[in-house]
Amino acid sequence: MNLTTQYMGLTLKNPIVASASPLSRTVASIEQLAVAGAGAVVMYSLFEEQIIREQTLYSHYFDLGNESHAEAQTYLPQSPSYNADPDDYVRLVARAKKAVDIPIIGSLNGVSAGGWVKYAKEIQDAGADGLELNVYFIPANIAAEGAAVESRYFEILRQVKEVVRIPVAMKLHPFFSSLPHFACQLSKLGASGLVLFNRFYQPDIDLEHLEVTPHLRLSNSDELRLPLRWVSLLHGRIECDLAISTGVHNYKDVLKGLMVGAKVTMMASALLQNGASHISTVLAELTEWMETHEYESVQQMQGSMSHVLLANPESVLRTNYMQVLDSWGKVTAHWDQSSR
Repeated sequence: MNLTTQYMGLTLKNPIVASASPLSRTVASIEQLAVAGAGAVVMYSLFEEQIIREQTLYSHYFDLGNESHAEAQTYLPQSPSYNADPDDYVRLVARAKKAVDIPIIGSLNGVSAGGWVKYAKEIQDAGADGLELNVYFIPANIAAEGAAVESRYFEILRQVKEVVRIPVAMKLHPFFSSLPHFACQLSKLGASGLVLFNRFYQPDIDLEHLEVTPHLRLSNSDELRLPLRWVSLLHGRIECDLAISTGVHNYKDVLKGLMVGAKVTMMASALLQNGASHISTVLAELTEWMETHEYESVQQMQGSMSHVLLANPESVLRTNYMQVLDSWGKVTAHWDQSSR
């Protein structure tokens, strides 16, 4: 049984990648992921805000008076878990590379080029096999046009590509007016991979204290449907590799991702919930399913149910929408009949 796959020019022993999460914050936990069978590990993200603090006196003013007034918490928030020295991050990449024999992919998270260029090169020089750029940008300015938002991504990719030799992936959100065209442009600019999708963590409202509060909700398999559709539509139409990073929890999710055209499927929530050993379970079930259905390799199924190969391509477009609505009508009719 050949589970190997190619992603961003890298050879992975299987298509399950540990996505960026707290599980890659230490060498010990990265080793656990490797022992469990991960094909590669994406490091937790180095945030643009951390780079700014490192490069300027921002750190001093960020912390100054932070404990002096209660209201300071609203405009000078402390985040101990994300206050790591960027240089420590680079050193962790180097130690991780020495500790495991699987690809290590660095991760940068921000909204502008800034210090990304410097640390992109340092992450490469520390031994990282690839780099994932996570542009976590919410365009709240009503004067900002869609083209300007897209150009931000293009410029970040262009600047990083100028200073690194390792493959670079862009982690995207689904909220673009023409995702296929945008993805094609990123591919032409040299992105080796596109990761679909980034999850925007939506804030909540505390009704008792009338405050906006952060709200963390881990993903579930239902969220897989959105990246499944878009990977299916993009497969075979752009040159770079595709990865699914939302809603991958079990072997069925992995199989679906591969069949629509993903080269790898990335897990974070499932590993946070079940631990690193969950990878071993999924790999065993994946292998058993492939043997039962007489698949000899991962490559054999990759893209086999993508949009370009479907007998009914409309099934992932408007036809699917109409069929879903029609199915609801049949369900309610069944309920009405049963209640008589």
